[in-house]
Amino acid sequence: MVTVKHIAEEDLPALSGLYEELMGYPTDGQRLTEVFKSAEASGNYHILGAFYEGELAGSLMGIICLDFVRDCRPFMVIENVIVSDRIRRQGIGKRLMVEIEKIARDHDCAYIIFVSGEQRKEAHQFYEKLGYRDEQVEGFRKHL
Repeated sequence: MVTVKHIAEEDLPALSGLYEELMGYPTDGQRLTEVFKSAEASGNYHILGAFYEGELAGSLMGIICLDFVRDCRPFMVIENVIVSDRIRRQGIGKRLMVEIEKIARDHDCAYIIFVSGEQRKEAHQFYEKLGYRDEQVEGFRKHL
């Protein structure tokens, strides 16, 4: 059974483990806690966890961003999408995406955007099945 809920501070060690699986290197646990508290206080960050048989099996983060064009509706950026490779193909990713979309709708977001690494072809197929389209835009990033 899968339960999706907001990540709580006590879930951060398990979340850090998922992020290490995603990124290939560990997250600073103390800094993670500090940033988590700040994100929670802002009200614009929604960090969801999918718990499979009580274990954190997946997570994603949705960030509500204000916009200043057209009708000034906010939009959501999704980041840090991960489902543990030990538990994939159980509907966990879909459950996470459905829940974050509900939050975006509840906040009157006009759209959701995210990026996915070019090499992650299997993830791209998953996103397309959920109704997301590749709009053929160029993504740019500058590491500081």
